[in-house]
Amino acid sequence: MSRSRLLAPVALTPLAALALAGCVANTPGEDTRTLTVDSSATACTVSATRAPSGTLTFAVTNSGQEVTEFYLYGPDGQTVIGEAENIGPGLTRNLVVQVSPGDYVTACKPGMAGEGIRAPFTVTDSGAATGASGTAGATADGLAAAEAAYLDYVTGEVSTLVARTQDFADAYAAGNADAARALYASTRVHWERIEPVAESFGDLDPLLDAREADLADGEEWSGWHLIEKDLWPPAAARNGGDRYTPLTADQRVTATERLVELTGELHDRVTADDFAFAAFQIANGAKELLDEVATGKVTGEEEIWSHTDLWDFQANVEGAQAAFEDLRPVAEQADPDLVTELDARFDALLALLATHGSIETGFTTFDALSADEVTALAAAVDAVAEPLSHLTATVVGA
Repeated sequence: MSRSRLLAPVALTPLAALALAGCVANTPGEDTRTLTVDSSATACTVSATRAPSGTLTFAVTNSGQEVTEFYLYGPDGQTVIGEAENIGPGLTRNLVVQVSPGDYVTACKPGMAGEGIRAPFTVTDSGAATGASGTAGATADGLAAAEAAYLDYVTGEVSTLVARTQDFADAYAAGNADAARALYASTRVHWERIEPVAESFGDLDPLLDAREADLADGEEWSGWHLIEKDLWPPAAARNGGDRYTPLTADQRVTATERLVELTGELHDRVTADDFAFAAFQIANGAKELLDEVATGKVTGEEEIWSHTDLWDFQANVEGAQAAFEDLRPVAEQADPDLVTELDARFDALLALLATHGSIETGFTTFDALSADEVTALAAAVDAVAEPLSHLTATVVGA
């Protein structure tokens, strides 16, 4: 998961958002569909406080010294409308979103941590429709088909995740550690494939996928990685110098009940009649999955106790490729060269991953990879991520 989500965003009024320490109010400006964002160590300066409904592009430049992220949240301050992650110092990344009229929240997260430097943002009514309904002809049909196909994919993965999580929870709660360890990585792939959808629910993601290293002092820990640590208990040297104390039987039951409950909540939200994931979110989500690989899986930080990062890596790539495949007909119409390039680079990345194993047969654990092997995997991820960053603008015509 992205480190920035470990502190769950809370709903903020515009005044409360501006009151956050270090927050700089957006500068006034005319309605425009292209906005600049300057993210520094202490400020998040957006070039306008408002924009017209429709397709917007935020060009986010990192003028600080730490890797940063930029988010556009819905009016509740939790729902992620769009995000640009893994923006290194001196770099600029574009975030393309399609938004309806209403009140939103912008946030920069220097260091990719915490709730970020937030400010209110208003989208005025331009009269323009968004998504497939705002596009003409074959492109509209293609976007609508992509949205339907991707929702089917997500629903299938979530349904499998629910069933597999119950099996994992039963084994762990019963004290069958060997069975639970055997189920851990292969169950989590169903989460990792659809991580952008799960992360769009800002309140659920940190409860299910938070890592211990990024918890705030006193913050309660729940979810997969709490159980991971108990299944692969660290030596004192890797536990802050303290001898690890295993969870009691009652604590195991509590942890698994919470995991199953939250996974069920994810399923209920994804399968709700009013749930939708727009084409621009599908395209952005594909890139986010590669960012997840670059910032967590290829560094070994995601599964720090079990070292099962390559299962997550494979699942993230598969999820990104599934999103791309659903958008393929629209992308081919708009930019066939981009599609050809992405096909080649996905194939190369998946072929390299296959040299280390598979989800079905098992992967090499991350701690067994050589430095050269890690470097090669990182380079292959970057090779896909660069052209994939153009997919959203291609399919929505930004």
